[in-house]
Amino acid sequence: MTRSGVSRSGESVAELPGLEAPVLGPTGRPFTEFAEPAPLKGVGPARIISLCNQKGGVGKTTTTINLGAALAKYGRRVLAVDFDPQGALSAGLGVQTHDAVTIYDLLLGVVKDPHEAIIKTEVENLDIIPANIDLSAAEVHLVNEVAREQILASVLRKVSGEYDVILVDCQPSLGLLTVNALTASHGVIIPLECEFFALRGVALLVETIDKVRDRLNPALELDAILATMFDSRTLHSREVLQRVVEAFGDRVLETVIGRTVKFPDASVAGKPIIEFAPEHPASKAYRTVARELISRGAVA
Repeated sequence: MTRSGVSRSGESVAELPGLEAPVLGPTGRPFTEFAEPAPLKGVGPARIISLCNQKGGVGKTTTTINLGAALAKYGRRVLAVDFDPQGALSAGLGVQTHDAVTIYDLLLGVVKDPHEAIIKTEVENLDIIPANIDLSAAEVHLVNEVAREQILASVLRKVSGEYDVILVDCQPSLGLLTVNALTASHGVIIPLECEFFALRGVALLVETIDKVRDRLNPALELDAILATMFDSRTLHSREVLQRVVEAFGDRVLETVIGRTVKFPDASVAGKPIIEFAPEHPASKAYRTVARELISRGAVA
């Protein structure tokens, strides 16, 4: 072998058997093939995960819908909780919220039994507690309640034994509703758009997670950061993703979600993309996210 890395026979080292360079994924780490998860032997108790980012339009709702559907396809019993007054999660799963019992009724105690609010979606194993614009008044009503940060936790506790995972789609703010979601959760997934302004707000969000862990919920963990709206053709997207990986290391999922018009098309149809366009790369990406989270132990 010569110092230049070329063998005396003239063959480069990279071509020698067993010495091939590893295939790198978008995050710059070696590409991993995540195995199909084994079926569970029973149901529950659920691990509660909040999808949280105070910046809007980063893919929280899209991720809740499609991650929930992907986990359901792998045999997990999933409950999605719409915790945003805009009600995008409910609409994205084709659920009508007019005159329906919603999470707002459960928070205020108008309805005591969460089962009255749970609606089965068209996706097998995926249920939802819907929300509508009424939820925007919840913070005003709850502000004088005793243990107001723990009201969602008391609601979800009643049904956690019936599901393997509960996904809470948070509103784009760090107000009382989001603090309720974090207090009720075992873990947090941060969907992060590969764009500079989205990156700036992550430090504040992590600080809020740390405060909730210290003061209200010692069990809270940052499960993962999921890069969304990634466009490998642009230097900006690649640089932002690189900076996120440098800052958060292995907490950044290896799987990234690309930018595509199929997501709004699926939302209009009221279906997850894994049902609307099952062979689309974005559909395959969310199934990979589900397998990666299961392999990490974030989901059973």
